[in-house]
Amino acid sequence: MQRAEARPRQHPEGAAPGGGGAGPGAAAAAGAMDPAGQLFQEPSLYTVKAIFILDNDGQRLLAKYYDDTFPSMKEQKAFEKNVFNKTHKTDSEIAFLEGLTIVYKSSIDLFFYVVGSSHENELMLMAVLTCLFDSLNHMLRKNVEKRSLLDNMDGAFLVVDEIVDGGVILESDPQQVIQKVNFRTISEPAAYGWMTALSLSKVLPRFCNLPKSKLNGPY
Repeated sequence: MQRAEARPRQHPEGAAPGGGGAGPGAAAAAGAMDPAGQLFQEPSLYTVKAIFILDNDGQRLLAKYYDDTFPSMKEQKAFEKNVFNKTHKTDSEIAFLEGLTIVYKSSIDLFFYVVGSSHENELMLMAVLTCLFDSLNHMLRKNVEKRSLLDNMDGAFLVVDEIVDGGVILESDPQQVIQKVNFRTISEPAAYGWMTALSLSKVLPRFCNLPKSKLNGPY
């Protein structure tokens, strides 16, 4: 009987030898056939795109943007107005608008918003929103309304900076935020030269619940 000869296996054009890998053409075709794979993105520390507080007319009181999604003041205010119009009459806490995830809540005549990307975890954004509200609630002695916020705007900006820096969440515990703001303001007065003595006298007692007489500095 004649012995059969072993012959190398023939591969289709564009396929890699060995059967284990695929050529560039095959990989591209696989990607095209599996668009769902594009939904999976690497996690990022840059969770928050913006934080802003509006009054009951949709006017900005405080805002911090952390990327160039809305690079100009005009675009930012147009976005804020659009968000306000879509949310101020609803009972929901989450909105999806312009490819972004937005969590929000209201108190008397204020509306608080935290904005993330469309694939961001809503629970992470909600943790930021809750921390922001609870920290301001403590600072304003549970009087979270427009006039009180405007009287303590310096402290409000410090609160936001302690919770989020450059889009990265630093803190979600309001008690820790309060302690850090109090420490920064007392230990680094030169860094906050723009804060008047009057502002400090209003903000600090509310954070640490101390009488003004226990705080250093003129009033």
